[in-house]
Amino acid sequence: MSDLTIDILAKTIFGEARGEPLSGQEAVASVVINRVAFSRKYGHYWWGNNIAEVCQKPYQFSCWNMDDPNYRILLKANEDNPVFATCKRIARRAAAGLLEDRTGGATHYHVKKLRPKWSVGKIPCAEIGSHFFYNDIEE
Repeated sequence: MSDLTIDILAKTIFGEARGEPLSGQEAVASVVINRVAFSRKYGHYWWGNNIAEVCQKPYQFSCWNMDDPNYRILLKANEDNPVFATCKRIARRAAAGLLEDRTGGATHYHVKKLRPKWSVGKIPCAEIGSHFFYNDIEE
């Protein structure tokens, strides 16, 4: 896996879950990996067909939206920051297929305090940190 791919995944984890416990950061990484696997399995590449494409698909992971306050923080992230260094280790494990998926195959998640339209009527398959995770969203 390229260094750039690992960096993009680490920044996604950092941007989406830097305030979460390790299990929450790993869960975000699992969602990315699950989307890649889903795309390859079903030939449905709406999210992208690799880690970098999935992470940077517009409006999927809000930390990559230029108008999101996390975007500027994300761009400055480097391994001098101990939380980002942890995210980088998680990204390496996830990209190598060594990360246990505790989300139950989730491809979507949201913070508990919000209820996006796509989640209405759905039952989360996992609750990790401050997020609900879903594996039954059809988009």
